[in-house]
Amino acid sequence: MSGGVDSSVAAALLKEQGYSVTGVTMRIWDDEGLPGKVIRRGCYGPGNEQDIEDARMVAGILGITLRVIDLRDEFRSHVLDYFGREYLRGRTPNPCIRCNRDIKFAALGRKAVGIGIGFDHFATGHYARVECDLNSGRHVLKKARHLPKDQTYFLYALSQEQLGRSLFPVGDYTKEEVRRKACDLELAVHARPESQDFTAVRNAFLEEDAVQPGPILDVEGNTLGEHRGIQFYTIGQRKGLGVSAREPLYVVRIDPQNNAIIVGRKEELYSDELTASDLNWIAEKPVQPVRARAKIRYLHSEAEATVIPIDEGRVRVRFDEPQMAITPGQAVVFYNGAVVMGGGTIEGGPG
Repeated sequence: MSGGVDSSVAAALLKEQGYSVTGVTMRIWDDEGLPGKVIRRGCYGPGNEQDIEDARMVAGILGITLRVIDLRDEFRSHVLDYFGREYLRGRTPNPCIRCNRDIKFAALGRKAVGIGIGFDHFATGHYARVECDLNSGRHVLKKARHLPKDQTYFLYALSQEQLGRSLFPVGDYTKEEVRRKACDLELAVHARPESQDFTAVRNAFLEEDAVQPGPILDVEGNTLGEHRGIQFYTIGQRKGLGVSAREPLYVVRIDPQNNAIIVGRKEELYSDELTASDLNWIAEKPVQPVRARAKIRYLHSEAEATVIPIDEGRVRVRFDEPQMAITPGQAVVFYNGAVVMGGGTIEGGPG
């Protein structure tokens, strides 16, 4: 229970369905990650303590026990340190995916058991659905009924074991229905604004790292200006470059070896191919090229593509049409209709 409306309603729905429900919430804010910063409603920041109090209030109204589990060390090692390393490598990480796989659906459950909370199912407020395929015996991750809120992109890395014990009670509801349910239950969180994910604290957190300015180059290698540190830039970025040109320029590549940012025209952001590694297959792992609809970031529209196995741990993805701003470090997730086939981490463009 995060203290937000979705997990609060998830707990209420489960109780109505006859489950014995215990709420657990994570303490991840370490009181020193963002000195002098106040981040409201981000998943990491001073607001974490208010989230815990909101969860306690909801648990009291629902008549369930709430346990607060300290995951500050785990969050720092699995999420914060990874986040910083990736940006310094010139990549754009997706901490939400790492947090779901390693913290929420793994460390949180282990620690819950360690303090005496036994459970058959682990439920969250994610907008997604999980089913069991009787033919294959595998657990299937499917999109939420309310597609604008679907969060399966952030859940593709879950294992069969994690999916098998997971419940997503709000996956069959729209956001409006969830808020209405919370209002009917007189939960004060029914009108709470949408929480922001870890990107809300990105720059504040990165300011802790050593900043090394370097050159901003065009695609021909000409120096156009100076950047303030590669960790503050991402592929496709247009604003805040601090260089002038006759036409808009975008970050088209980040070169960590030479501490350089390469900029170019919008058309130079497009590519019809990428490679991906660190794969997780929810459906059967393909051994031959397969057709899929691929999503290269959360707000990206799925695009028709062919997924081609390269070796045990990598695939090549060829899009029918070029895609804009394919970004190393982000996830590519493969869909067959409403079903999540799997996904991986984008390593680069062609090759």
